[in-house]
Amino acid sequence: MPRTMSTLAAAAAAAAMTATMPANASDTIPENQAVKNVVLVHGAFADGSGWKGVYDNLTQRGYRVTIVQNPLTSLEDDVAATRRALERQDGPAILVGHSWGGTVITEAGIDAKVAGLVYVSALSPDAGETTAQQYEGFAPASEFVIETTKDGFGYVSPGKFKAGFAHDVSDADVAFMRDAQVPINMSAFGTELGNAAWRTKPSWAVIATEDKAFDQAMLIHMAERIKAKITKVSASHALFMTQPTAIADTIDEAAKTVSAK
Repeated sequence: MPRTMSTLAAAAAAAAMTATMPANASDTIPENQAVKNVVLVHGAFADGSGWKGVYDNLTQRGYRVTIVQNPLTSLEDDVAATRRALERQDGPAILVGHSWGGTVITEAGIDAKVAGLVYVSALSPDAGETTAQQYEGFAPASEFVIETTKDGFGYVSPGKFKAGFAHDVSDADVAFMRDAQVPINMSAFGTELGNAAWRTKPSWAVIATEDKAFDQAMLIHMAERIKAKITKVSASHALFMTQPTAIADTIDEAAKTVSAK
């Protein structure tokens, strides 16, 4: 490899490590911290691998992190997958959801092991509401185009994937995300929730200010309604990949806050 390319590769590797590592040794959680478990729930059109940066950052701080793989076949199935992950926790946990994953954690988060909720540009219906109702009264996401198959599953339109989902992700990574996307059963958006964990659990929200999947006013409205502590980051809907440190910092704050109580 030419020297220039080698130098660039080394710089890129160092930057990637910096993005996922704690700022310093003091970021390591104390041994007596009550909440050391984190459960991450992905959204539609993606899978759990997108949490890799957040996972690396949190585990380096000393957290035990579990990543749910949602089948995206129904709300019931995704909630069941999340509950199975919660059953495996050895103590209280922070439950985190991105996008559709917010609906999932809202329903599953009533579990006794859940100490707090973190919504990452995520949906947060109330009990008796559907996910689809959250969009009512807000501007449509014109750049986030969903194509539906004959059997009712939705994909993000390939031609709109970068603009609508991940404009701040490299072309190579966007191509892989686009071609590896996991479709969601669109009927899930019409399922009423039986529970709303945010009514009884403290909540935090990380909102991407350049998110094209939702109207920005919709994201703010949902976060304010659940009385979440809000952090805004300059990112696309793929902030779970592009903003691992900001998300890990919020999860860490949530864990430390509920531990202190």
